[in-house]
Order: sequence, then structure tokens, then C-alpha cells
Amino acid sequence: MRAEDMLARRFETHRGHLRAVAYRMLGSVSEADDAVQEAWLRLARHDTGDVENLVGWLTTVVSRICLDMLRSRAARREDPIDLLAELGDAAYDSDPEHEAMLIDSVGRALLVVLDTLGPDERVAFVLHDLFAVPFDQIAPIVGRTTATTKKLASRARQRAQGESTATATELAEQRHVVEAFLTAARGGDLDALLAVLAPDVVRVADPAALPAGMAAVVRGARAVAEETVLLQRRSRVATLAVVNGAVGILVAPRGKLLLALTVTVRADRIAGYQVIADPARLRALDIAVLA
Repeated sequence: MRAEDMLARRFETHRGHLRAVAYRMLGSVSEADDAVQEAWLRLARHDTGDVENLVGWLTTVVSRICLDMLRSRAARREDPIDLLAELGDAAYDSDPEHEAMLIDSVGRALLVVLDTLGPDERVAFVLHDLFAVPFDQIAPIVGRTTATTKKLASRARQRAQGESTATATELAEQRHVVEAFLTAARGGDLDALLAVLAPDVVRVADPAALPAGMAAVVRGARAVAEETVLLQRRSRVATLAVVNGAVGILVAPRGKLLLALTVTVRADRIAGYQVIADPARLRALDIAVLA
């Protein structure tokens, strides 16, 4: 077997790992595939005689490629909220199967949080917390000292964990109710929605969150439940998260935040919720992964 063919086979054994790293850094299937392909091209041009740990070398190369892409994205001020808004109602379509599998493996809420991080924070956090790469190996990638790299990952970790004034018991109680609401919404189950909504529930929404003709404020369990069934497709790309210190819902097609629901739970029922779609308001939210 030719040396080039052997190298290609060795690369293919690591493609899945490299794609996983790149996807978590970039949050895009197509961009992750581009980064992995660029890593292969660099490997093919490199004299591998001095490479003792091929997967480590490739992980470093992919990470640097991803970091450059993230920095370029930041320089262009690319906002995933604005990009998704351009798609209109089509943005709520379910994720393609291969992308849905990646999203499930990472967590839709974590992808949303990762999008709020700076490029260096994201790379440091992904490599250390998700792939257990030592900080002294990450530091040269982001061009920082080991101590500073630890701080980058720590800040990212704190963002992912968030801060909540609610106790663990209160969050668990909220989660039980909000999860029941989301499950009923996904199934289009009107009776289950009525069971979890307070009779006098109030739904308030930003105009941008609503199809034409829908009211900004809807009152009463029956009206809110019927609207939720009508908007069922949105729930298929939704997940639970901690939003402003309480359990809420993120609607994030392809892992990109489009809507956030801040939910008020009282007496084991949803007393009200607000649907936020305005990009500035979304960016101001404190969003964390629900443990």
C-alpha cells in the first residue's frame, strides 16, 4: 500500500473525533466538515515523520482552523439570531437527521451557550471540558499562557452553569412542570396542555415571534393551548434551559437561538410565559444549561 493511502486510512480513523471537536467549536455541520477537510489537506502536505501522536496533532490543527473561523465570524459580527430570522417560518423546520444526532450529542442548550462565548473562550472550554485536553496543550493554540487559558475555560464554564437564586428543589419543581408543557406541545396534546396550564394563564410575545394575525397577548388556558398546538413545529427544535434564573424554554433550530420562553410556575402549573424574539432582548438574557 502506498504511503499516501496509508495516511488517508489513518486520517479516516480519526475523522469522527475531529468532526465532533469541530462541530462543538463551530456549531455548524457544514463548517465543521470544511475544517476537517482543511485538516486533511494540511496533513497531506506535512511530513508526518516527526508526528508521534497523530490524533493529538490533528486535534491541534482542527482547533486552530476552527479558532480562525470563529475569529473571522466575530470580525464580521455575524449574529446567528439575525441569520435565522432571514429564514422566516422555515427556520422552525426540524433539523436534518444527521445534524439532529450531533445536536443531541452536544445538547441544544449548550450549543446556544457556546454561541455566546468569545472565540478563545469557546476553544478553551470545548477542548478542556468536553475533550479533556490539558491546558498546557491548549495554551499554544489560543496563544495565551496556561494560567490565562484556565481563566478562559473557567469563564466559559461559569456561563454554561449560570447563576440562579432558585434552590435545587425549586428548579426541579419548575422543570417537572415546564417539561410536561414542552412534551405536550411536541405531541400537539390539547388535553395535556390544559392540564399543565393555569386557568388564567397569560402568554405575552414579541411581535417578531408571532405569525401574522396572532395577538401579542393571549389569556386563558384554552386559548393558549390551542395556539400552542397550532405552533407545534416550533417545539420540535426546542429544549429546556435556565433562563434568567428559572427553568424556561429555548427554540433553537440547528442549535441557534431564535426564541426564548421565560416561564412563571405557580402551584405546579404554568401561570404565564413570555416569548422573546427581539435580538437585543435575546442577547441580554442570562441563559445556562439545566443540570
